[in-house]
Amino acid sequence: MIFQRALRRELLSTAGAVFTTLFSITITVMLIRILGQAAGGKIASQDVVAMLGFSTLNYLPIILNLTGFISVLLVLTRTYQDSEMVVWFASGMSLTAWIRPVLSFGIPLVLLTALLSLAVTPWANRQSVEFRSRFEKREDVSRVSPGRFQESSSADRVFFVEGLADDISNVRNVFINSVRDGKSSVIVAREGTTEVDANGDKFLVLKNGRRYDGTPSEPEFQLMEFERYGVLINSTPQSAAAVNSARAQPLSLLIANPTPQNRGELLWRAALPLMGMLLMLLAVPLGFVNPRGGRSANLLLALLVFVVYSNMVGVLQAAVSQERLALAMGWWPLHLLAALLVAFLFSWRILMNSRYHPLAYWNAFKRSVFHRRSA
Repeated sequence: MIFQRALRRELLSTAGAVFTTLFSITITVMLIRILGQAAGGKIASQDVVAMLGFSTLNYLPIILNLTGFISVLLVLTRTYQDSEMVVWFASGMSLTAWIRPVLSFGIPLVLLTALLSLAVTPWANRQSVEFRSRFEKREDVSRVSPGRFQESSSADRVFFVEGLADDISNVRNVFINSVRDGKSSVIVAREGTTEVDANGDKFLVLKNGRRYDGTPSEPEFQLMEFERYGVLINSTPQSAAAVNSARAQPLSLLIANPTPQNRGELLWRAALPLMGMLLMLLAVPLGFVNPRGGRSANLLLALLVFVVYSNMVGVLQAAVSQERLALAMGWWPLHLLAALLVAFLFSWRILMNSRYHPLAYWNAFKRSVFHRRSA
């Protein structure tokens, strides 16, 4: 049908504009956050682009769900505003005739969302954790940005270096402030290098410097000068446990190891494509607007529905992860409720165009009363 082909083309063009907008917003927010982490020494500066890609892949299923929902809603709202739906209904077509073009537009999005949530997103999470873990395993000095104070991974030292050599193992004009057993110690040196002893321990060997122990006003204050001084570097990775987190596990391992956290992650991954399909169907009856009124209230209602739906999925995921709800009883009730809501709204909208609608009876009753009074 020509009208349905035109409708699919309009859905695709609207989806392209919506996806571009949402993707640009997500990229901007993620870039600001990742640049802040790089500036704070939490990730390597050369890993910013890779981390940005991994974070974007993590949010891409949500973006696709929101894209499909908003696209169908905007197209339906426009047809009501331009009175095209009047022509649609006058031609003998029902609101249910929109289901086929919406599904033909939405099924590829749902399949792509399923692929992302089940396979691509876990891979992106694993890569992100590996990048962070690899950076944390590096020695503290190599993580220091020249000209910035940087806390060590063990949180008991503060480093400052004026410059790094080309191989990043040599530093110049070093300042180290450490706290041990409540006592402060300050070390300054002209240069330093990292060395590994026979036991595999890493040391920062400082040359031509001074060490200040204690507070200058106290009697136990000490000042020492040295030509060579070794500082043990502690670099315990903080992200090692995150490698085995449920979000980073592939689907096969989640199924093979059904821990509470893995079951909750399974619920979330399965919910994303189901939520995308039901939201696009829900947008068809929600797209109704009065041509004489505005469309802002309709969009606000749709946004509220999306927020409530996605948050309820998160609540069910948390309940399954905390063993307050079984996976067999947690994954389907919310989606069944959404499907029933879709069926109810479709029936209500179809009934509105029927002579058997309660409002039709009410209008007929008012007309009869008016005729009696005028007679």
